[in-house]
Amino acid sequence: MNNLNIPHIHTDKRIAADIPSVLDKAGAKSCPISSNNWKEKYPYAPKATFRLACTDNALLIHYHVEEDTVRATAADNGNVWEDSCCELFIAPDADSPFYYNIECNCAGQMLIGAGPGRSDRERAQGHILGTVDRWSTLGEGPFDEKPAPEAWELCLYIPCSALFKHHIATLAGTTVGANVYKCGDKLSRPHYLSWNPITTPRPDFHRPDAFGRMTFDK
Repeated sequence: MNNLNIPHIHTDKRIAADIPSVLDKAGAKSCPISSNNWKEKYPYAPKATFRLACTDNALLIHYHVEEDTVRATAADNGNVWEDSCCELFIAPDADSPFYYNIECNCAGQMLIGAGPGRSDRERAQGHILGTVDRWSTLGEGPFDEKPAPEAWELCLYIPCSALFKHHIATLAGTTVGANVYKCGDKLSRPHYLSWNPITTPRPDFHRPDAFGRMTFDK
């Protein structure tokens, strides 16, 4: 099981575009999303990393991706996992199967789901998604699959209130269960990569039993 310590930083910046510089100053560790759990059927493995930090009341995440093609056709609460997509699944109580799936395509269109398993998940409403600030080097507009630039980046400023089935004031000082993913179900070269390995026979990210641990500094 992977374990990661997440820095707690003090900043008034709430703009996603500022996150790379904020994490640079905090010395946030870059971690690979490199477990190609189903490489026999899906051998393609783009290079993807993530960095995390928490503030007093928010979670900051920065993805860096190098892949052959990119696609962004979904809108908020659409099938963003079919596009070039990065995902954070997080269980606020590391010993509970209840978790959130925070999925965002390369143009910043996203969904947040909540529940104890794959079935009967509750989606966050638009006003909750609107509290998450997003920034992508590929812009905000939709586009069909096309050759990717050398690399693209995606940042999310996620207030704790976006974990809408809990009343979490801060993540600082807590340990959560989590996994991080890079996927692209409908790209010409589909792929399913994870931070913490998954041992199911076919792609399945909704596996809280395969979550790693993340501890947020106080």
